[in-house]
Amino acid sequence: ETKVFYVWFDAPIGYISITAEYTSEWRKWWQNREQVEYWQFMAKDNVPFHSVVFPSTLMGTGKEWTLVNRLMSTEYLNYEDSKFSKSRGIGVFGNDAKD
Repeated sequence: ETKVFYVWFDAPIGYISITAEYTSEWRKWWQNREQVEYWQFMAKDNVPFHSVVFPSTLMGTGKEWTLVNRLMSTEYLNYEDSKFSKSRGIGVFGNDAKD
């Protein structure tokens, strides 16, 4: 009852479109489930999205997409006694990196 479940519906589209932007051979990765072993690593709060919502969105298109074969999750990454959080500005982010 205390769990809030939300997703960005466009995330699966973004994962595929950034690959297509990078290479014209994107289908060798995203539409090649017989040849690709797809592993994902993430924090535990992303598991419902990547194990249910993302695959369901792909399957709902009726096309043969590469789906995750192995999904590994970890506890939250902490920084200065708090959980990393982009929305709360807790952590080390690329725009803060210095030479």
